[in-house]
Amino acid sequence: MSEIYTVIVVILGILAISGLFVGVTNDAVNFLNSAIGSKAASMRVILAVASAGILVGVITSSGMMEVARSGMFNPALFSFHEVMILYLGVMFANIILLDLYNSWGLPTSTTVSLIFCLLGSAIAVSIFKISNDPALGAASIGRFINSTRAMGIVSAILLSVVIAFTCGTVIMYVSRLIFTFRYIALFRRFGALWCGASLTAIVYFALYKGLQNILAGSAFIHFVDSHLILALIICWIVCSLILFIIQRLKINILRITILSGTFALALAFAGNDLVNFIGVPVAGFDAYSIAHHTGNASMTMEALNENVPANFGILLLAGAVMILTLWTSKKAMHVTETELSLSAQGDEGAERYGSSVFARAIVRAVLNVNAGLARVFPKRCRERVARRFEFEDVEHSGAPYDMIRATVNLTTSALLISLATSFKLPLSTTYVCFMVAMGSSLADRAWGRESAVYRISGVMTVVAGWFVTALGGFLIAFVVGLVLIYGGTIAIVVVTLLCGYMIVRSNLLKKHDEEQTHAEQPKTADGIMAELTEEVCRTMEATTRIYDRTLIAVFKENRKVLRDMVKESSDLFYQSRERKYSLLPTLRTIQGADVDTAHYYVQVVDYLNEMTKALMHITKPAFEHIDNNHEGLSREQTEDLMHINDDVETIYRHINNMLLTGDFSDIEMVLSLRDQLFEKIADAIKSELTRINNAQSNTKASMLYLTILNETKSMVLQSRNLLKSQQYFLRHNGHMPIRRSGGAQ
Repeated sequence: MSEIYTVIVVILGILAISGLFVGVTNDAVNFLNSAIGSKAASMRVILAVASAGILVGVITSSGMMEVARSGMFNPALFSFHEVMILYLGVMFANIILLDLYNSWGLPTSTTVSLIFCLLGSAIAVSIFKISNDPALGAASIGRFINSTRAMGIVSAILLSVVIAFTCGTVIMYVSRLIFTFRYIALFRRFGALWCGASLTAIVYFALYKGLQNILAGSAFIHFVDSHLILALIICWIVCSLILFIIQRLKINILRITILSGTFALALAFAGNDLVNFIGVPVAGFDAYSIAHHTGNASMTMEALNENVPANFGILLLAGAVMILTLWTSKKAMHVTETELSLSAQGDEGAERYGSSVFARAIVRAVLNVNAGLARVFPKRCRERVARRFEFEDVEHSGAPYDMIRATVNLTTSALLISLATSFKLPLSTTYVCFMVAMGSSLADRAWGRESAVYRISGVMTVVAGWFVTALGGFLIAFVVGLVLIYGGTIAIVVVTLLCGYMIVRSNLLKKHDEEQTHAEQPKTADGIMAELTEEVCRTMEATTRIYDRTLIAVFKENRKVLRDMVKESSDLFYQSRERKYSLLPTLRTIQGADVDTAHYYVQVVDYLNEMTKALMHITKPAFEHIDNNHEGLSREQTEDLMHINDDVETIYRHINNMLLTGDFSDIEMVLSLRDQLFEKIADAIKSELTRINNAQSNTKASMLYLTILNETKSMVLQSRNLLKSQQYFLRHNGHMPIRRSGGAQ
């Protein structure tokens, strides 16, 4: 038997470890977010509890790999060579797909990814078989493929998204109506019963989803199945009694419930989703062992139809890799941030997603429905309900949401998944957990009028990404499978190198970007003000350079330079806009400073935003004008802009020098230069209007010319205001000026 198959087995083993890393990175959001979002414990405690759940999950897992071995295709119709290529294509496609989603910060279903990667790769190999066998036609592909499982997964996606969102909304609404945000007093009386019900759902979930394989057929499970209602009532009473005693010992039972739910979800994740990460490599190793024993590489793989438990050592090693990934993966936290940003209480800060037509339509429809309901329900009733939803951070933790909502998220997710499992219905853990969290956020009024459009757009982006998972996984696996089956050894080497390079590059760059981001985030008031002063200097220098290069590129009709200037000016604008939208949280950070300092900060942020906006309104029309191949500026227009550019450069040189040195002795001179520039701009506008009246100017060129003049005036005006505020701030606070190497001293 060729040594290439040994190499393939080694590659599958390496990809299995990488698959565990990528899969845990994606799925960690399912069992970590409720504990992280409510700050129920320190990160170390949360990770320790989740690690314990993973360890128990892999130990108690039966390791049945039937989905990977024979779930999507009939192995009896494929040779050993074809099966190995099929599995290799699945692993390449699965890792590429999940790594892309993790890089974008979008959680997706590893089950869907595995199923459709198997389907795509199996069809690719089937096409190869059909094309090499004249007796087989296109209709024969149905013999090789099991599409029923894939259709079941798609149906489960549609069903789980709607049901999970609805249940999360209803249960959270009722829970908040009972306890409100000021739940402390009421919780002392009824908290044990409520948490007891939650813990019962979590225990039921752990039994049916996490430990179902090891306990299947036991007398205990038989009793629970036969007397389900009685078993749940007994469990509720026992759990409530235990929690009541613990509560009397002054221990927060909400934390216990949340950590228990985290443990149960991690247990189920490791026990049931392990096949998504190592199922294909293990099946490939089994196929290799069978073929190696017979020494026949062309034999068919009927033996893969047998359900054989995975080696315990392999499961234990997989659990160790999963736990290590959980503690070290930066991307896992990036994926977690997506759900937290969409479910956080309040409207402060910049939203991660923009608005969309669909989201705006939904918000308008909901507002109209609310207006209709307001006419139906009495005012006193509406006011009483509204008071129960008035937000108050009684936990004083600064968490995105409180522990009541975290408990609802865990309980509802556990209940839905365990019910679906007991009825043998396929369900995605990722979809259920995410949509429950979104439904509870909506019911908890975390989506206010200031943020609802952006939050809905974000949810639709994630949901759309889920459906793209199926199509993307299928297409990537199909293409990779065709390349491998037709390309042979050379294709295997090339695809392996490309896939490895992509994963290493993606993770290294992500780690570098996050370290840079964390390093740039100031933690104190002085740090924030120092960073802002530095940003003012940096932005002014960049504005001077971009403006000068833009005008020169317009004169020379240099499309490439103008495209670069549009990108740079847009980056400046979005950076300043992000700072503007994070204004309120930043002001709370510097609340120890006096009012004048806060007032200065607000002014400078606004001036920066307006200045960069004016610059962007110069570069974009300039690029569009040249990009559309319109006639360039006339000689008179060019000469006028050259003189104005010289004056702007002089003004900005003085402004930059004063900002860098802190010496504002030339500020009156800048004011005088600004007035002279404005007079020149006014004269240039009048001259252009005269040329227009005399039909001596091109319409498109005139519009661009006037746009540049007006936006230049706005840009210089905001720059002068910025300089004045900077002078006031430095004098008021007695701060030393920033001195940088290479700058003016």
